[in-house]
Parts: sequence; C-alpha cells; structure tokens
Amino acid sequence: MVMAPRTVSIFGATGSVGRSTLDLIGRVPAAYEVLALTAGCDAAGLAAAAITHRARRAVVADERSYGALKDALAGTGIEAAAGPAALIEAAEMGADWTMAAIVGCAGLAPTLAAVRQGRTVALANKEVLVSAGALMMAAVAESGATLLPVDSEHNAIFQCLASGGIDAVTRITLTASGGPFRTFSREAMRAVKPAQALKHPNWSMGRKISIDSATMMNKGLELIEAWHLFPIGLEKLAILVHPQSVVHSMVEYRDRSTIAQLGCPDMRVPIASTLAWPARMDTPCQSLDLASVGRLDFEAPDDQRFPALRLAREAIVTGGSAPAVLNAANEVAVAAFLDERIGFLDIGRIVEDVLARSNLGPATSIADIQAIDLSARRLAERLAAEFIS
Repeated sequence: MVMAPRTVSIFGATGSVGRSTLDLIGRVPAAYEVLALTAGCDAAGLAAAAITHRARRAVVADERSYGALKDALAGTGIEAAAGPAALIEAAEMGADWTMAAIVGCAGLAPTLAAVRQGRTVALANKEVLVSAGALMMAAVAESGATLLPVDSEHNAIFQCLASGGIDAVTRITLTASGGPFRTFSREAMRAVKPAQALKHPNWSMGRKISIDSATMMNKGLELIEAWHLFPIGLEKLAILVHPQSVVHSMVEYRDRSTIAQLGCPDMRVPIASTLAWPARMDTPCQSLDLASVGRLDFEAPDDQRFPALRLAREAIVTGGSAPAVLNAANEVAVAAFLDERIGFLDIGRIVEDVLARSNLGPATSIADIQAIDLSARRLAERLAAEFIS
C-alpha cells in the first residue's frame, strides 16, 4: 500500500537546522509534502527553498522583507506572507510534523500555536522551554501533541529512554564539548574576540548558539530544557564535558546500567530521528568510526570559569520567571559581544546582574513572558552600555 506523504512545516527554514531538515526531506521528496516554510528576514533564501521544495506557503517574519519575498515567488503559485500573525497562521495549517527552529524567544508564539494543533512538533528552539516551559508542557498535555527534542543531547536522551521508562531512571547526563575555550583560563578568556568564539571545535552552528557554546550557556539552557522534558528532579540531572562530542548524552537506570547514544557531530542525525519517528530513515551522515576517534575523554565542568552553568541551575531553583530573564539577558549580551560592544566575560556578568535586579515572580501567560522578556532585555541593554570591552 502506498502511504500518503507526511505534511511538514519548517519554522526557521533558512537557518542551520532548517537547511539540514530540508536537505533530509529533499532526499526523499515523495515521502514529504511541505506546507509552510518561514524565515526571519532572508526573503531570497526563503523563496529559493520554497520553490525547490514546492511549499504551499512562505512566511517572512520581518514585514519589511515582504515585497522581496512576494516578487521572488511571483508566478510560482506559492503564497507569500509576512509578520507575526502570518507565522501563527502558518503554524495553524496543521502539518503532521513541524520543525520549530526559530532562534530565541521569537519562536515562542508560533511553536505554541503548532503544539496546540495536537500533531508532532520537533523542538530545536531551546529558548521556548527555557522561557515558557510550564506553559509549553501544559499545552502539550492538553492538546495531545507529541514533542520530540532535536537538540543532540536531548534527542540522545529521548533515544536512550527507549530502553526503559522514566520512572526507572536514576540519572541523566548531558554531555558538553566545552567549546573553543575549554582549557582557557579566565584571564585568557578576557581577551577573546567574536571570531575566535565562533569557531566551534566540532559542530557547525549559527552565530548565537556558537557563542552560547563558548560560554557554556548553551549547556545551561539545555539543563533547563531537560528539566522540563525529563521530569526526574534537578538533583538527577548532570553535565559532563566530553571534548570529542561523540557521546551525546547518557541515561542511568536503577539497575546501574547506563545507556548512551553515540554518533558523529552532525545535526542531521537527531533531525532524522524526529523526522522519521517512530521509524528510522537513511541519512548521508558519516558512520561513527571509534577506532579513528581513538579515545573518549570526560571531565567535570568548571562553574568558576563558566558561570553560565551555575546561573542556569540557580534559575531552575529560583523558578518563576528566572529562566526567562536569564534567556533574555543572555540574548542581549551575546548580541553585544558579537558587535564588540562588550567583552567575552561581560556576557556572564550582565546575565547575573540582570537576574539580581529583576522581579522573578511567576509568569502565567505568553503576555506575561513577553513583558518579562522585554523588561530583562531593556535592563541588559542598559548594563551593556555601561561595560567597557
């Protein structure tokens, strides 16, 4: 029996995760029908992807890019749209499978809209759970949606949990490469520039997430995300530095068996895991050759040199809007560092200061979260202006 193609939508189609997803879909075009593709402001890249993959609709978040998108799609039969409302409408098209890969808090509303359709959502935007984890998980439960993690670490945990139920888990360990400054002293990190921080030793990633990896805030955000996705308690969530990025995460069960997921550092592996779930699909990714790797090293993270890990754990303990404030302040501080307005170590200092000066009460709606996010960003911008690089 010939199966009907699975309908898919990709939010953040021109980013690293979006392009990798389209690469996989393009290899088996008969298996997937693309409903909607979205991008921030890259009208040309979005139009090209929409035409190549015969999408029904293309949406650019930046309304100023609408004219360019509409012109690029003229005569193709692909609908062009722009703006936040159009993103929500695209999410409400009800794709069987939606990739949520819009970077930052901007992905919150469309991801929540996709979840409310009760289908499958592949989550590559960790900030959605960091800023609005309680709301998001409540929406998943209410709608009956399936939320599949795309981050390599969380996807690895998801795969390891196939060996036993969450109730039998005694520890979950997320691995971290340690980034490009794993062996740097605090004094050496003080002098690093954006070009150095953008050179991740193992992964090919976007600019913002590359800086987060260098500060290890990426792992802090992933800790918060794991706390929501895998409810075993904060004390059972651990982080281990693993420079080779071969072991992506590990799950220990009550019988003291530890199940690990290994693979080459290629985001198409976890994406494929969610795209074909509950089945498996072929990928063009390199097979893991452990003989060539030679050795697997592990070490405890250093919270003194990388305070982002401590700040993230404290945000979980504090609760309320603390994770949302941490995320917003970090986004502003990372942007300031990339613009060379602040130094590398100032990123963590700004995040800590914003947390100390903010009201960290509960957030019960998207409107609350958006207001908290905006307030934290404004405070972070003011503090960034005071720092001397």
